[in-house]
Amino acid sequence: MSSEVLFATTRYDKYDVSQTLPAKFERLIDAMNMEDVVKGKWTAVKMHVGRNMGYSTVHPLFVKKLVDKLKSYGAKVFVTDQTVSGARARGYTEEFLGVPIVAACGVMNRYYYEKYVDFKTFKNVDIAGHIHDAEVMIDFSHVKGHGVCGYGGACKNIAMGCVTDRTRQQIHSLEGGLEWNEELCIHCEACVNSCNHDANKFDTDNRYSINFHHCTYCQHCVKVCPTEAIRLNVNSYEDFQKGMALCTAEVLKTFKPDHVFYINFLMNITALCDCWGMTTPALVPDIGIMASKDIVAIERASLDSIKFEDLLIPGVPHGMELGDHGHLFERLHGKNPFVQLKELEALGLGTQEYTVKEIK
Repeated sequence: MSSEVLFATTRYDKYDVSQTLPAKFERLIDAMNMEDVVKGKWTAVKMHVGRNMGYSTVHPLFVKKLVDKLKSYGAKVFVTDQTVSGARARGYTEEFLGVPIVAACGVMNRYYYEKYVDFKTFKNVDIAGHIHDAEVMIDFSHVKGHGVCGYGGACKNIAMGCVTDRTRQQIHSLEGGLEWNEELCIHCEACVNSCNHDANKFDTDNRYSINFHHCTYCQHCVKVCPTEAIRLNVNSYEDFQKGMALCTAEVLKTFKPDHVFYINFLMNITALCDCWGMTTPALVPDIGIMASKDIVAIERASLDSIKFEDLLIPGVPHGMELGDHGHLFERLHGKNPFVQLKELEALGLGTQEYTVKEIK
């Protein structure tokens, strides 16, 4: 059987506020039929609040619309992310949203519940305490490309945003280890400046060193190195995607059935994850917003809506040659983004068969 995916499109047929995306979003939220589930319950809105110079995260107006609807349903709402230090810079404030904005693992990043999996070197799923303790979760994801798995949406928002640095490190390390080639290095320090975790440096002998306690294997250093002096010694992106699916499954086990709702924001769809702390031009025109109770269905519908034929050339780095086959994200990053969907489906988390219901 197929799952239903609600869709609010950016298309409009007249100049009327009711035809705008925020107005359609309000109607989409009502169509999700969440009221009976969230009433009286602690409800976490899990999103990515962005970092540094990034400005393409979900616009605060849409977060406010969601929060206000949930509150009107009687939910006890809070907004959360792995780190919320960049929230205010993008307009996510408690004054505007009217609800708490909290770091998922607490103010000292030490509040979590430890679960276990057994997939190669991936063993520890440390579920963020405020996610674990919530009774309902709204997985509110900004859809974009991703250098490691090709695509970042609902699955990545959970697997990499609802856990500790240790878990992220173990998932990222499934793709391979990092190696530094001294002969190729020009010591420009782009790798150091791009690291969000203060995990690398050049020592007093001008040799590159990594503090693997802090390193999450996010590969920002690999991507920005102009001479390819830093590289992965293995490139097993499929294992990375399987690790994300396993982690997502463990997080979802903490919620009762039908107590997690998925909203994918298909606007400002850029090449890289918001964790880079920078924004590049959009890869395709804005599409709209999708919602579902099925994580696999919404991910498939989102990917299907992002078409190579709609590519906006400025969204690709100047001079870069795209691949000649597969999804737009695969042509861009060389990774098949559908692997994570296959793994999620195999774990019984949903189906890739879907029907779309457009919200007028």
